[in-house]
Parts: sequence; structure tokens; C-alpha cells
Amino acid sequence: MKHILHLKSSILGKESSSIKLGNAIVEKIQTKYPGSTLEELNLVDIEIPHLSPAVFRTFFIPGDQLTKDEKESIRFSDEVVKQLFAADIIVIGAPLYNFTIHTALKSWIDYITRPGITFGYGENGPVGKITGKKVYVAMSSGGVYSEGPGKANDFVAPYLKSFLGLLGMTDLTVFRAEGLKVQGVKEHAMEKAINSIKID
Repeated sequence: MKHILHLKSSILGKESSSIKLGNAIVEKIQTKYPGSTLEELNLVDIEIPHLSPAVFRTFFIPGDQLTKDEKESIRFSDEVVKQLFAADIIVIGAPLYNFTIHTALKSWIDYITRPGITFGYGENGPVGKITGKKVYVAMSSGGVYSEGPGKANDFVAPYLKSFLGLLGMTDLTVFRAEGLKVQGVKEHAMEKAINSIKID
């Protein structure tokens, strides 16, 4: 039995291809691991504030030295970090907007990046502390970015692999629903994406 955390970052709601793909990934995980629990978090709906200078400074203050107001200012960060550590499998919906991720997903990343908690520093540089997780990315895009001319403009998959890897989440697989606006490709894009899902 696994605990699954499904993050959604699409602005399209029920019409979202990344959410549909993410749901399909979750279903296949639940099939492989019957009895698994699911926690869902729609990052767009909760309107995460962008990281402020005051909150950022608070990240570097030892917990026993925080004031009541400072503790309240990082309460959301503490909650999402706790969620992340509690999950065995993380499914991240990541539609490609203007070649990169939505600001809601970027804000979530900013709030889970906690020195001394989710990463630290060793003799050879940063060391991730969120280990032992399996991450699946449900990526959607109007064009084709896995190959061809569009590949150079994919700042979703490489960024997530690099940064989540920095925090210790190195076991990451990307499934793509792509070409959703391309004639001759879009007709079978979702079917192809769902059929590509393989759960380790």
C-alpha cells in the first residue's frame, strides 16, 4: 500500500489534459498497489502567494527562535513539506505554458525548498533530503516538445528533473500528452499518452 500525492497546476480545470493524464497515472498506481491512499492538491485553486523576502528570511531562522508571527508566515510551507515527506509516490501535473511551468507550481517549489529540512550542504555541494520517493510527471503541451525543433524549448521536464533531483527526488518519470493542438497528432494524443503509462 502506498500514499500518493497528486499535485495539479493547470488553469483549465475539467478540460485540462495534464489533470486527465495525472488521473490516469494515479489509477494505474492504485491498480498496482491496491488499498493505496490518495491526497490531491490543486495548486491553482489555493492561490499560493509568491515567495516574499520576509518569508524567505524566515526559512533561515532556527525553529526554536521563531516568533509567533514568523511561524504563521511559514505555516503553508511547513504543511506542504510535511505532505511531501509523507508521500511514497508523487504525481505532478505540469502543463507547458510559454515553454515552462505555471507560476502555481513554481511557487509550490519555492515553498518546499527549505535549507536544513528538504536539502542541506555537504562537502561536494547541496544534498537532497527528500529521498525514497517515486515521482511521475503528467506533462501536457499543445506542440511536440519531446523531439524535433520544439525540444530546445522544453523547460518543463528538464527543470523538474534537475530541481526535484536537487532535493533528493531523483527517481522521476515523465509521461507526455503532446501535440494537443497539432493537426494529425491531437486526434490520438491523449490515447497515446495514457497507453504510454508504465508504473515501476
